[in-house]
Amino acid sequence: MDRHRTSLHPSHMDYNRDSKDEKPSTDERLDSGLDSLKEEESALDNTDHRGRRHVAPSAIIHEAKDYIKQIIELSKNTEFLDTQNDQRQTSLHLAVITNQASVCERLLVAGCDPTLVDGNGDTALHIACRHGNLPCFSVITQNCLPHHLSTAMAAYNYHGQNCLHLASVHGFLSLVENLVDLGADIDAKEQRSGRGALHLAVDQQNLSLVQLLLKKGADPNLLTSAGHTPFHLTFGRDNEQIRQELYSLTKPGLRELPDSEDDDTEEEDEEEDDDDEVGYDDIQWNGH
Repeated sequence: MDRHRTSLHPSHMDYNRDSKDEKPSTDERLDSGLDSLKEEESALDNTDHRGRRHVAPSAIIHEAKDYIKQIIELSKNTEFLDTQNDQRQTSLHLAVITNQASVCERLLVAGCDPTLVDGNGDTALHIACRHGNLPCFSVITQNCLPHHLSTAMAAYNYHGQNCLHLASVHGFLSLVENLVDLGADIDAKEQRSGRGALHLAVDQQNLSLVQLLLKKGADPNLLTSAGHTPFHLTFGRDNEQIRQELYSLTKPGLRELPDSEDDDTEEEDEEEDDDDEVGYDDIQWNGH
């Protein structure tokens, strides 16, 4: 079975639980196939039935807590826990999307792989960082194997951003601080524009985040692909205090704008596209 894992380059949920396109109603749940779970659960470990591999994801989507617990218990340390749906989402992705921190913990303790990525190149940790989901973030970081955690934190998604970039661009200070304390590279650059977390904080005009990143050791002289320092990004911006924070820390030779027509903020619109709400595909069983 193909697995889509992270690749490395050399608070709280925004999920809309009332969305008719993503969240089935109570009546719809009755036709989801969950009634068949009890009869099938004893055969989960050895079955080759094509549809049955979607039992765990669908149970998580419908928040069928009793079934989720039973399925995870029966599937400890097996590939069943890492089944990916048509959007390449695993049960762990879906548990974060539906804000079920306790399910995240059960899955991780049972041996699921937190480095698997979905169709956007996101690990479950990426999703938690994008939406400021502190409960799921805490569970994942506390229950990951060390090498899994470092891999997930350092991985770039298909938009060229890692977990620290996502937490920074959305202004989640607590997550940023936790990521850095856990070993995330504070000066890692986005793959598209070469901006670090400090550049993103200036872009967002987030003084508190700028101060936090500087306190944590972010390099004020880090250059983007266009040769811009964080101080350069204060030109034409309203927050004079951010400009003052960065001026004295920027090397004199790097205070003047480089001779370039490139605008380091041109990627902002692309980041808005990356902020699309995470959805999932519900699985149909037995024609229902």
